[in-house]
Amino acid sequence: MAAKKRSTRAPAKKSVVAAARKSSGRKSEPFLSREGLVSLASAVGIFLFIRIFLIAAFHIPSESMEPTLLIADFLFADELSYGAHIPFTHLKTPGFTTPKRGSVVIYESPPQRCIPNTDCPYTPGDDSTPTVVKRVVAVAGDTVYMRKALLYVNGIAQRPGYGAISDPLAQNDSSPYFAWQHAFEVKGSRFGPPPATPSHDDWGPLLVPPKHLLGMGDNRYHSLDGRYYGFAPLANVRGRPFFIYFSFDLQDWKFRWSRFFTIIR
Repeated sequence: MAAKKRSTRAPAKKSVVAAARKSSGRKSEPFLSREGLVSLASAVGIFLFIRIFLIAAFHIPSESMEPTLLIADFLFADELSYGAHIPFTHLKTPGFTTPKRGSVVIYESPPQRCIPNTDCPYTPGDDSTPTVVKRVVAVAGDTVYMRKALLYVNGIAQRPGYGAISDPLAQNDSSPYFAWQHAFEVKGSRFGPPPATPSHDDWGPLLVPPKHLLGMGDNRYHSLDGRYYGFAPLANVRGRPFFIYFSFDLQDWKFRWSRFFTIIR
């Protein structure tokens, strides 16, 4: 009797077949697990908390604080010390301290509005309450004035700026935008009478009202500051810049490496 031919096809392994059947019915796993989503949300929350309440980034658009701060210096600022601004509101968290004389601060300017029929120092269309970086020269209760380009606070002459750039052609310049000063002038005091027409280098004495400060640029002849728009409320203070994290020379188109991580004083 002839022998039956055996099939040469190898039988499929049960484990392979079972795995194929199992994989065909398996649901696809989500891109992120529940634990992953929680971790991502936590990271985003921490970043937003730091960005909103602790540290903010600012850049310098003008020459008003030269030589301390240059155009295209980028700063990190501490927002918590003076009270962090709560987004979409006019509220702030309680601060740990208040700005002191000589400190560089970031604040929202009081309204900067053009006076009709004058040579307006502000650029039309600009934000009327821009965020600015200035040095605090006087705080609440101080009597402040200038005589012959020298700043006095409570009758004591202050050192002549922080390397402030002088401009002899502008020393006697006056402006109708200084007229607000008359409402705060101290008359009949030991500090002498205020000038009839305030100028860049000769104005005051002025009494700083409660919960306000007077900010000025180090580059005093090229700075739109408190002399023009008045005292800034402490509620407007946004932060205290503490170092330059990036700086770029727009004229020579190169990095200012020596300014990186410079502490601001």
